[in-house]
Amino acid sequence: MVDLVNQARSDAGCGQLQFDERLVNAAQAHSSDMANRDYFSHESPEGTSFVDRANAAGHPSPAAENIAMGARSADQVMQMWLESPGHRGNILNCDLTTIGVGLDTNGWYWTQVFGR
Repeated sequence: MVDLVNQARSDAGCGQLQFDERLVNAAQAHSSDMANRDYFSHESPEGTSFVDRANAAGHPSPAAENIAMGARSADQVMQMWLESPGHRGNILNCDLTTIGVGLDTNGWYWTQVFGR
């Protein structure tokens, strides 16, 4: 997934994102939470945002989040995100420098969290 994101960014003239374990932890926790509690939202039922989750995982400057549900491959979810202006904007935001990705295959919940 990170390779696909970085290829899209390279094609758009942006620098490569660095894999950040703290953002991976935040992204995976959100994907698993959505799958386990059967919801699909950037906010948890309690109102926790991606900023809250990334900060709790130790990342000081989370900047954006993409979520998707149902795609069965990284290629498929990337195509979905790149066809959506908001998601594409996050992926191709040249100001972002780090990324973490989470996936829960119980419903195929995908999360990307980006940082600065």
